[in-house]
Amino acid sequence: MLFIAISGDSQPHFTTLAAFIANAGELIAKLFAQVLLICDRQGLIGKEMFAIDGVKLPSNASKEKSGTRADFLRQAERMEKAAAKIIDTHQQADASKTDAAAAQREAKQLKRLQREAKQLRDWLSDNPKDRQGAKGSIRLSNRTDNESAKMVTSKGVVQGYTGVAAVDCHYPIIVEAQAHGTGSEQELLMPVVNATAPLRTPETVIAADNGYHSEANLKALAEAGIDAYIPDKDYRQRDERYVDQNVHQQKPDPLWNKCPKPSKAKTYKPADFPLAADLSHCLCPAGKRLYRTGKNCTLNGYASVRFQGALRDCEPCTQRPQCLKDPAKTRARQVTFLQGKRDDTPSHTDLMKPKIDSDLGKRMITQRFATVEPVFGNLRGNKRLHRFTLRSKAKVDGHLMHNLEKLAHHGYAA
Repeated sequence: MLFIAISGDSQPHFTTLAAFIANAGELIAKLFAQVLLICDRQGLIGKEMFAIDGVKLPSNASKEKSGTRADFLRQAERMEKAAAKIIDTHQQADASKTDAAAAQREAKQLKRLQREAKQLRDWLSDNPKDRQGAKGSIRLSNRTDNESAKMVTSKGVVQGYTGVAAVDCHYPIIVEAQAHGTGSEQELLMPVVNATAPLRTPETVIAADNGYHSEANLKALAEAGIDAYIPDKDYRQRDERYVDQNVHQQKPDPLWNKCPKPSKAKTYKPADFPLAADLSHCLCPAGKRLYRTGKNCTLNGYASVRFQGALRDCEPCTQRPQCLKDPAKTRARQVTFLQGKRDDTPSHTDLMKPKIDSDLGKRMITQRFATVEPVFGNLRGNKRLHRFTLRSKAKVDGHLMHNLEKLAHHGYAA
């Protein structure tokens, strides 16, 4: 009723609302900051804990138009080849009588192929480089919205953005909201944490789920002097409260086949590969030499040396079933020898585990869940935010409805 009174009970057409939302990206960002400032003045932001979580939502982008530059180049070449074939067919058929309807269909197809090939060539010209991931790998581009990403979700593969929000635990107020064109949550933690710096105090705690856990993130938080609770993926296996969790899982069909499952074939272990004293090579059980592919490697904090067999030796070998877990897919055997722990200094992950396993850590995990999950439930369930309807990160960023609602219920209306 409060918002109806403020707006004078006006009911603008949906196209008016859509045009406003599509063209008001900069204005929305400023309004978000103003609403946040008012919430802070009204005492709605406690600054005790900021809970961070995200959700992957589809956007107004075509999933079928995703790929690398090499993929798009192959598509353009195929279309141009098909168009050239149609033109050649027309030239050969000029002297003979042809069906008018068939000729019209082919002309329409030719026009479509030429148009789409030109669109691909124009896009390749405007985007000379592939998108790069956080670790240097190639990230799929998209011709309808190149800032979006192709992501795997519980509801299938979508083309869209990961919406990340930091929520205060006092009155669940969104203190920071960002949209990112990547499905990797680990690389999104620090941008959100850094954006909350103006509102954080030295006592503010950052809490996130295990999707944001990485050694690099924990190190960055420690260097910034931020108290954080981010569990690793195995934290529930160490929690005595989850000892009997298998009891509550779905039971198998009582008529299921109870015959003992055949044991998996055992394969050769690293101990079966004699290692040369100078670490230059090792020998496989068939007597062939495996060549060193890495000397100063790190595996789970241990120094290691890697070896791989030559294809000329591995592919015709008769001992492939005993040597490879999947002989049909793996071409050559690889072996890694651990040489000892690199550093006795505990990692940031090792330091985080006792915090998570403590009584305070368990309370923080529960409080994080109770803080941020209802916010996404409100946005998706009540506000029907099931997808981003715009294109480009600048237009997708920022959501105001949740904070305005909290301000009305607990601020001005109080």
